[in-house]
Amino acid sequence: MTDFGAIDALLAGARKEVPLPPAEERRRLREELNLSRPQLAQALSVSSSTVAGWETGRDPSGETREKYAYFLEGARTKLAAVAAESHGAEAGGGSEEPGDPAEFDGTEELDGTRAVVHDGDDGDTLTTPQPCVLCGQPAHHQVAGFPQHLAPADCGTPTPSAPSGHGTPPTPASASARRGVKVVPVGRRLKSADAPDLIGSAVAAALAEHSGDVEAATAALVKRAIPDAMALLDHSRMGGRYELVAHPWLPDVLRKQSSRGADQIWEARPKWTRPQLPPGEHEITALDVNGAYLSALKTHLPLGPLEHSTGDHHDRRRAGVHLITPPDWGHDAYLPNPIGSRDEPGPLWVTEPTLRLLLRVSGPKYGLCDPPQIHESWTSGATEGLLEKFRVTLKDARDRAIADGDEVTLEYIKAMYSKFVSTLGESNYNRELYRTDWMHLIRSQAFANLWWKAHRAYDEGLLVVRAMGTDELHVSGDWRAVFPEGRGVAEVKVKDVYAVGTGPADDDT
Repeated sequence: MTDFGAIDALLAGARKEVPLPPAEERRRLREELNLSRPQLAQALSVSSSTVAGWETGRDPSGETREKYAYFLEGARTKLAAVAAESHGAEAGGGSEEPGDPAEFDGTEELDGTRAVVHDGDDGDTLTTPQPCVLCGQPAHHQVAGFPQHLAPADCGTPTPSAPSGHGTPPTPASASARRGVKVVPVGRRLKSADAPDLIGSAVAAALAEHSGDVEAATAALVKRAIPDAMALLDHSRMGGRYELVAHPWLPDVLRKQSSRGADQIWEARPKWTRPQLPPGEHEITALDVNGAYLSALKTHLPLGPLEHSTGDHHDRRRAGVHLITPPDWGHDAYLPNPIGSRDEPGPLWVTEPTLRLLLRVSGPKYGLCDPPQIHESWTSGATEGLLEKFRVTLKDARDRAIADGDEVTLEYIKAMYSKFVSTLGESNYNRELYRTDWMHLIRSQAFANLWWKAHRAYDEGLLVVRAMGTDELHVSGDWRAVFPEGRGVAEVKVKDVYAVGTGPADDDT
């Protein structure tokens, strides 16, 4: 092919990207059709967190963009047709009769629980009846993953009764029965028993694919840990009260200063060794804290984009990063500094877990230091339970694997939660969720958890010798009276035992 022929072929194959409406309109179109993000994600063969990113400003590309544009245009057309039909009915029909579907807002109250009503098919048929999420009686169908009766008459849930009389609109339940619609509860979480075992299925498939070769199956599972963790996160969020904002705008303090540089957030990573031991020889036990990052998934995480504020005030309903002047720490001889190993004086940006730790130890119960001075903050409304079901699912699977001696599953789960945390920032390995703020907060929570273990050891009379990273604590004394030993998340295991000190003049650690 000549150079001109190649150019002609390039021009023939080139096409302009399909335009997309603004992010706010994308979300509005989906919500006005009563479609959930998981429903749309399944139709487009992407994850629900990817759809969330599109609805907060991130744009798809290629064939996926064309499919998404096709959906949005179809949604706009359908909503316009519905609006025109409603307008025609109002113009030709005069006043509406009581109980007309037009006055029904798409929701109804069932035992005080707000529910969303969807028109459409009858959902999925269950091979084994499961308790209805509305009445608790056996149901043969499920809608959006929730077992329930499709006909209100079959459901044992009592509906509010309206007083009889002319001109009284029927209850929403009777309206929904007349229209033949489905009732899907909002805000109800899937129970663990209802969720498929995604982890067990993945392990079984990997072992089968590699003919029982444990090493090969483990390597394959670790390699796919990130996408599998995201799939598990999406599944665990079904029925959740809050939606994830996958790609929010981030302030400059959370952006890398260069391609290989770091942002401005100080995570308070401990790297502390007791400067001097009491005279004599000491047997030191190096303890390894199990599942440090897994435990740290339970932390206050901001839900939406971060908002700026100034002033020396902390709102416990919000979470984010804060510019503070840390207090002086006068206990380095026997306890690590809560802000980690930092020698430079002056203000620094810290995370929510670090700030909460400082505020707590400076309070009247502990009184270990003065309160930090807060200068400015980037925060959003927060919840401690955002990743809780994700965390519990991983923890339960880990506990089962330990009980069964299943090392393949153990390595797989460890890779899932550790890689999930490490790739939350601007990583090429996880493009579905860019939450640099979450990455810093989860890491800092792990460091704060280790600090509290060091404080507990000190408070119980142990000699605290060293605290390193997220999971390494060296102590001297009867540590088994303080910490349970084992492989569980709430337990510790022995990493090493060594002796230091030979006399009054020996302070080597």
